[in-house]
Amino acid sequence: MDPKLIGEILAGLMFFGIIGFLMMGFPVAFTLAGVSLLFGAVGLFFGVFDPSNLGSLPPRYAGFMTNEVLVAVPLFIFMGVVLERSKIAEQLLLTMGKLFGNLRGGLGISVVVVGALLAASTGVVGATVVTMGLISLPAMLRAGYDPKLASGVICASGTLGQIIPPSTVLIFMGDMLAGINSQVQMAKGNFAPAPVSVGDLFAGALLPGLLLVSLYLGWMIFKAVFQPETCPATPVPPEERQHLLREVVVALVPPLLLIIAVLGSILGGVATATEAASVGAVGAMVLAALRWRLSFRVLREAVISTAAITSMVFIILLGASVFSIVFRLMGGDNLVHEFLANLPGGQLAPVIAVMLIMFLLGFILDTFEIIFIVIPITAPILLALDVDPVWLGVLVGVNLQTSFLTPPFGFSLFYLRGVAPSSVSTGMIYRGIIPFVFLQFVAIAIMLSFPGIATWLPRWIYG
Repeated sequence: MDPKLIGEILAGLMFFGIIGFLMMGFPVAFTLAGVSLLFGAVGLFFGVFDPSNLGSLPPRYAGFMTNEVLVAVPLFIFMGVVLERSKIAEQLLLTMGKLFGNLRGGLGISVVVVGALLAASTGVVGATVVTMGLISLPAMLRAGYDPKLASGVICASGTLGQIIPPSTVLIFMGDMLAGINSQVQMAKGNFAPAPVSVGDLFAGALLPGLLLVSLYLGWMIFKAVFQPETCPATPVPPEERQHLLREVVVALVPPLLLIIAVLGSILGGVATATEAASVGAVGAMVLAALRWRLSFRVLREAVISTAAITSMVFIILLGASVFSIVFRLMGGDNLVHEFLANLPGGQLAPVIAVMLIMFLLGFILDTFEIIFIVIPITAPILLALDVDPVWLGVLVGVNLQTSFLTPPFGFSLFYLRGVAPSSVSTGMIYRGIIPFVFLQFVAIAIMLSFPGIATWLPRWIYG
């Protein structure tokens, strides 16, 4: 049999083998590396894999660890954890609940607004969902909200941190797409390609992020108008509204100032993403100190949580690097290239195919796992077809929000299940997220039809 064909068959079997082991509950990072090495040994037996190529893994991984751009990841995570410990989310939720309480659907609207603000200031999905589940879900249930609607809006709003900057997913994706785009353009004879940066993706994600927020708010308004029994008003007593304006200012101004300092410095070209992340980390500690909540215990918890999350991400990256090397060297990238390049419909069909694959993987994999596996394999092919890298990166970010919402492994569902009262069943939570997953499909369809939503702002800012 042709060695090329044997290699491609093994590469395809390896991909599905990894999915099979993951569905059996094995750890992601070790599954990626272990199964890849197992198939690499099989490939060595058939003469289609040279193990000496694994020698490129240490310098490649060392390059990730010393990459200045990726230093922003632990800094942004630290910023988010400190802000969560300083009770900013709690104060925002309580204040916004009072502000919108007199409206039908007001509590749901407040959850979406707070989710967007927390996404732009913390970006920690788990902390956001848990906080809103502990504070808003009981209040919504007491007010007579449909448990499915309450669960869905909390889970969906909590995942906005995956697309609204500063998103750690966009940081990794920006770094990956920058290198891939440079290689693709040089292969095509363009030795001075336009650079792709994390700032480009941050700018490109702003309008799509606001689009998702608008769709969520539109759904809440629709429910309030046509199904008011699912989201009744919760009038605030007059005595509690006397100082409401002051409470709104106190709750809103600190996170807004931090958002402006961090995102404004990046989009304005004043600072890189890493420099802005350091500003955000210091700013978070200042805000915590102003609230008299900055203590050794809080800093210790924030540092430990940051180290745990960052280590998890980078160990997954190590496993994905092993997979990528073995998959490529056995001809898997040629297999994917032939599949995508032969799809009818020009650029759009391959992009839709990749989006569909990522959506399906979201049922069993986490966001980082998906981008570390799929982006190195598919992005070179899509960029070679002249797909805009910023548009592609933002589109992937919007698509991968669904990985937090789709059972059986949607992490937002797990987070909410852990804090929801027994009166809210797991089935209610699962059914509640269905409309919001469809709203994300709507957002993706709009971005496919109007790419300028993701590309206009970066071009306007950076030329």
